[in-house]
Amino acid sequence: MSDAVELKKLVKQLQTTSTNEDITSILRTLKKDFKVNEAILRESKAGLAVGKLRTHASKDVSDLAKEIVKQWKTEVEQAKAAAGGAAAGGAAAAKPVVGVNTAVRKNSVAANGAAAPATPKTPTTANASASTRTMKSDGVPATHTGEKLRDKCIELVYDAIASDSGAPTDLIHAKATAIESAVFASIGGTPAYSTKMRSLFVNLKDRNNPGLREAVASGEISVDRFVVMTSQEMASEERKKADDAIKKQNLHNALGAEEQEAETSAFQCGKCKQWKTRYRQAQTRSADEPMTTFVTCTNCGNRWKFS
Repeated sequence: MSDAVELKKLVKQLQTTSTNEDITSILRTLKKDFKVNEAILRESKAGLAVGKLRTHASKDVSDLAKEIVKQWKTEVEQAKAAAGGAAAGGAAAAKPVVGVNTAVRKNSVAANGAAAPATPKTPTTANASASTRTMKSDGVPATHTGEKLRDKCIELVYDAIASDSGAPTDLIHAKATAIESAVFASIGGTPAYSTKMRSLFVNLKDRNNPGLREAVASGEISVDRFVVMTSQEMASEERKKADDAIKKQNLHNALGAEEQEAETSAFQCGKCKQWKTRYRQAQTRSADEPMTTFVTCTNCGNRWKFS
């Protein structure tokens, strides 16, 4: 089953289903029953829909989504490799089995009684790593803005988005071009341009942040929004959770320090003259200096300190 119409129906169901069980069931169907190529993925937008689920809260869903994306990338690469072999082989290879290099080899073995020669080398081969997808390997012509630096920045952003994406090349190229154009329109040729583009590239390229790449490619995060996001806003969910944990721990430590205050009648409040106080001590200067004592009057709330 490889009809883009049928694939669209399942993608729509995937986007409207809320239970993890139903999502997993649809993903299993996609993995088992569908063989794709770039044209089918472009028409159905299945790559974007499944790609988003790689950061799903359910481990079963996220793991299955990752397997499907990896499988589909391999099939797309094999389809390109097979198409390259057909072009090199002339009319005799005009009708290869799209996306299945192994099938082509088996047919050759059956006909000749020996293993077929390796597929001609192409920018994206069947054994290439999914992370090697780039503007050059996708066969996308270089952008010509008239400035070498701008063209290179577009290429870097393309490479970052495409690194593990199943999105079609024209969509990724359009996004990369729009991102660079928005930054250039805002900052121009100032030194800040290079700094900003480097920041966007580094965050997009982060292997632990596939959700950001998918959100930018799918349009869930608009170009205008993306180019003004901070590094904290672009961080992966794992990074945000870790940062939140650090903040909570720091808050806990701060509260713990205050809770160490002890009640005493050794100090007189200079404001209300009462002797009911709380105090704590902290080393606020160098180690050979005396500790600083912080005192709070429990009667009027007056605070003071001394060393």
